[in-house]
Amino acid sequence: MNGFPLFEGIIVIVALIYTLLLSRKIRNIKLKLNDISEVLDDIAQGNSNRKILAKSNDMTSIICYKINNIIHEFQGRIIDLKKAEKMNSQLMTSLSHDVRTPLTTLIGYLDAAQKGIVVGKEKEEYIETARLRAHDIKDYVNVLFEWFKLNSNEETFMVQKVELTEVTRKLLKDWIPIFENNSLDFDIDIPEKFIKVNLDTDAYSRIMNNLIQNVIAHSQANHIKIKVSILRANAVIVVADDGKGISKQDLPHVFERLYKCDIARSKRGSGLGLSIVQQLVEKMGGVIVVKSQPYQLTEFIVQFPLID
Repeated sequence: MNGFPLFEGIIVIVALIYTLLLSRKIRNIKLKLNDISEVLDDIAQGNSNRKILAKSNDMTSIICYKINNIIHEFQGRIIDLKKAEKMNSQLMTSLSHDVRTPLTTLIGYLDAAQKGIVVGKEKEEYIETARLRAHDIKDYVNVLFEWFKLNSNEETFMVQKVELTEVTRKLLKDWIPIFENNSLDFDIDIPEKFIKVNLDTDAYSRIMNNLIQNVIAHSQANHIKIKVSILRANAVIVVADDGKGISKQDLPHVFERLYKCDIARSKRGSGLGLSIVQQLVEKMGGVIVVKSQPYQLTEFIVQFPLID
């Protein structure tokens, strides 16, 4: 009988110790929750660089880790948003400059012709220059419209099985007289074998036309080569030239929106053409890369997966 009071005393002591430990644990959790609340309040005020410190043996560690992950994702979205805002600002600036410059020239030449400041052959030259500037504006607006359409996901693609060599031959026929008119030597290497891929033929034509036009307008090349081949499980299309090329510092950026290789290529252009090309290629499951040795060889290499 004497053992029961002792046993009861031990139970009471254990209960007290447990209560104290539990109380301490609850107090620590409350403190940690207060810390979390302060950090979240700070983040809500715009300080997104905060992190919640957590110990591996802490009951709140899982919550802290998850909140930190959310904060990290939030920081990434803020960075992307700021980049988008900067790019949109650059786009508006570029749009203003690239349209205003030829438009001002166009108006100036037409005013001179209309007011009789120039006459005869010189007047005809002024009108021709105005016509060319009008076409520059039209081309720029078309490229801009195409870029906006791609980035708003409004464009639908009719991707289907096509015979790549046949499609490429057909679209290159229209370019041969243009090569000749520009005194541009050309080499077209397309095999006789069937190469089947999934493509939207209209999008593929735009890709090739953009790449070829890029050579004619910007590279100052004497020779262009277009080759279709197979590499492992991919169809490969190469558009190469021997022009001024692209410098090492420009190479990583050629597909960026609004980027212009002012050092290596002509300054004319919207800075959107190659960005459009990359988006079209990727939307059809392909990849595009560029390699360049200035004044020797510049290659735009497009790959699409082969199909049976």
